[in-house]
Amino acid sequence: MPEPVIVDRVTKRFAGHTAVDSLSLSVPSGIIYGLLGPNGAGKTTALRMIMDIYEPDSGSVRLFDTVAGGRDHSERIGYLPEERGLYQKMRVLDVLIFLAEVKGVSRRMARVQALEWLDKLGLSDWRLRKVSDLSKGMQQKVAFISTVLHDPELVILDEPFSGLDPVNSQVMRETVLDYRRRGKTVLFSTHIMEHAEKLCDRLCIIARGKKLIDGSLTEVKRTHGGQHVIVAFDGSQGNAPQIFADRRLVAKIQDFGQQAELELAPGADPQEILKGLVTSGARLARFELASPSLHKIFVDLVGPEAATAAATGGENRA
Repeated sequence: MPEPVIVDRVTKRFAGHTAVDSLSLSVPSGIIYGLLGPNGAGKTTALRMIMDIYEPDSGSVRLFDTVAGGRDHSERIGYLPEERGLYQKMRVLDVLIFLAEVKGVSRRMARVQALEWLDKLGLSDWRLRKVSDLSKGMQQKVAFISTVLHDPELVILDEPFSGLDPVNSQVMRETVLDYRRRGKTVLFSTHIMEHAEKLCDRLCIIARGKKLIDGSLTEVKRTHGGQHVIVAFDGSQGNAPQIFADRRLVAKIQDFGQQAELELAPGADPQEILKGLVTSGARLARFELASPSLHKIFVDLVGPEAATAAATGGENRA
């Protein structure tokens, strides 16, 4: 089966600013593929070129083994843009039926499927309310339903978790995973590494428009290997700061207060760290040898300033 998406050395500039710089990636069929990067990295621009909203200055996009953008395959693709486009004064059920009809679904079938999706995502009681009456999280779920109501082969989601509370984020994650279980292909962008680590089969990290790394989650973690230890405290931390500052033991640290992720120095023995913590009176809830988290890999690749801006939404998006 041909890969649904192949991006070959695409570049896009705006008024002298290079938003995407010779980006190449391929998305195999039937997986969840994450396009990751801080705000302003070029993720939205890349997706808009795939969807044929922007034309690349150079390079090409192939969808379903043809040199064509999203407009030529609209009935096979579901696209959720970063800026949601629901008609605020229409009733929820009516807007879903209308958008499904635009994609070629009959009115009768659109109604049946819309009601099923609304029930699945806990919105049945809101089906006859105006879109403007819904909370932001509810509108996000309605926008997602409109994206998949015509049962596309390829789903492209631009920051689908943006603005969602933890409950709605979990619902969205489960829905995306279920879509993959049905053999569909999902390509989504995010700057939230937790979502990417839980969902992605493959991923690409970009910053300042350039690709930094591309591969399966396992490959990415193996490439950025080394010994890592996750430490979590249950109360007193003892002399943990001094132990973590010993560069004979710890090369790098991501300190989150009551939890820390350590990259061990070459040749360091994790048992020596454990012994030092216990001897100093630290109360440990967790001490675990682990592969590096995607968050740590992200910070190492894009830099702590860009990673902080991504986490807080402190940069303009592109």
